[in-house]
Amino acid sequence: MTYMGKPYYPEWLDNLADDVTLEAAAMEGTAHGAEDVRAILVVARDQYEHQEFNYAGPCGESSYVEDYTSSVLGMSTCVVVLVSFNAAGQTQHVVVNHRPRSAMLQFSRLMLEKFVDSPYAKHWQGTP
Repeated sequence: MTYMGKPYYPEWLDNLADDVTLEAAAMEGTAHGAEDVRAILVVARDQYEHQEFNYAGPCGESSYVEDYTSSVLGMSTCVVVLVSFNAAGQTQHVVVNHRPRSAMLQFSRLMLEKFVDSPYAKHWQGTP
């Protein structure tokens, strides 16, 4: 994965606040805490077959945005991630949106498969 010719890694993922939250269209509810948010995001990132970034960078004073296209199980998906930072510069809140809806639902089902026997499964239990 590259952005502007350089390998891309979301540095904000390594600087999570203890009380960070994660919300996503593909999830039920909100994940709370650095351990849970990191565990979910690491598995989620592994599901992308590739990422082609349109933009990854600052958005206003205390936010960061990623806009990319990807494939998950061969289905094209567009993703927008909004990351908000607290006053200490730590990642405080992450929101992930997949589109179109069919790709989001497929991603949600895949995440349920990955987490079926874990405490994180609750975030995907309502997946059709």
